[in-house]
Amino acid sequence: MNTYPCILSIAGSDSSGGAGIQADLKTISALGGYAATAITAVTAQNTTGVRAIHAVPPEIVRQQIEAVMEDIRPDAVKIGMINDTETAEVIAGCLQRYHPRFVVFDPVMVSTSGHRLIKEEAIHTLVSRLMPLATLITPNLGEAEILTGRRVARIDEMEAAAAHLLTLGCKAVLLKGGHLEGGEMCDVLRTAGDPHPRLFTDRKIESPNTHGTGCTLSSAIATLLALGTNLPRAIEQAKAYVTAGIDAGKDVHIGQGHGPLNHFHAPVPLKTRTASTPDGTPEP
Repeated sequence: MNTYPCILSIAGSDSSGGAGIQADLKTISALGGYAATAITAVTAQNTTGVRAIHAVPPEIVRQQIEAVMEDIRPDAVKIGMINDTETAEVIAGCLQRYHPRFVVFDPVMVSTSGHRLIKEEAIHTLVSRLMPLATLITPNLGEAEILTGRRVARIDEMEAAAAHLLTLGCKAVLLKGGHLEGGEMCDVLRTAGDPHPRLFTDRKIESPNTHGTGCTLSSAIATLLALGTNLPRAIEQAKAYVTAGIDAGKDVHIGQGHGPLNHFHAPVPLKTRTASTPDGTPEP
């Protein structure tokens, strides 16, 4: 039976189209997946900042997830913006009920413009209920500082923070270093059972158009996992896709602030979907 690899994005809507659900839809489609959605919040925002957030009632979030899970049965789930404790509890309950094969959780807490996107009391629920269910979490430096309570500004501090985050119960942590000082970017991957961190380094592209890069990276990883790619290779290919998108969009003007990357540049060559083992490693 022919089928598309399906990815469910559980995240907030960005009215400017550059991040959140909109970025996920573009990314998943560009990489050959089928995107389904469960919207957790509606935001009024543009490239200069967030003006308002209206949370979708948790019961409606639950029904969206159930409707997709019971019919389309996604191969992977990407989780983005969660505004409150009740919604986090609903999502955790659905993950425990339906057991999706892959869960990529991007713990979005602060927007590019500095607007706080999550209530303080919800952070504990993210840590205690959602992170233990995640195949991978993808915090940036600021989010890692909130979650660990420690300064994270150098690569050695990133390695220590990633090791700390791994103790929260997830299977792997990709700590993103896009805001490191200097001309090089470095992300740190720590995986349960492996004492050695893996570093992904790349040149930093100077661009005002970086809105939605975190959403794009996490949904790209989820899509590649659904396609049968193992985790390190999925991260590598997803990073290449994001880097190419930033490069392709760096001279394009959308709005007056932080514009989006180009999601529909010539895509990175990807392998076709294959059968894979439960940990995401392709079968021989």
